[in-house]
Amino acid sequence: MLELYQREDCHFCRKVRVVLNELELDYICRISHTGSQQREIMLKLGGQPQVPFLVDQSKGIMMYESDAIVEYLQKTYGKSPQNEVDNNPKVCPIE
Repeated sequence: MLELYQREDCHFCRKVRVVLNELELDYICRISHTGSQQREIMLKLGGQPQVPFLVDQSKGIMMYESDAIVEYLQKTYGKSPQNEVDNNPKVCPIE
């Protein structure tokens, strides 16, 4: 089961959602706002107050960074148009 901790207003999260949908993958969307129970769970799992954060329970994988998540999804679950990749962090801090 895939779980995506994210915020609707984060363009990095949107990038991951687009690929999940293009690959026709089922996933649980967890909205992670400051003070939410989902945020506390995400912090316990990954340790960082940022999104997107993907948990792939079937593979034992947890990761941040939209480019890394997109690459993982494409390599693991199929092919999708390759997005531009650069070396800048792709996360939205949660305040």
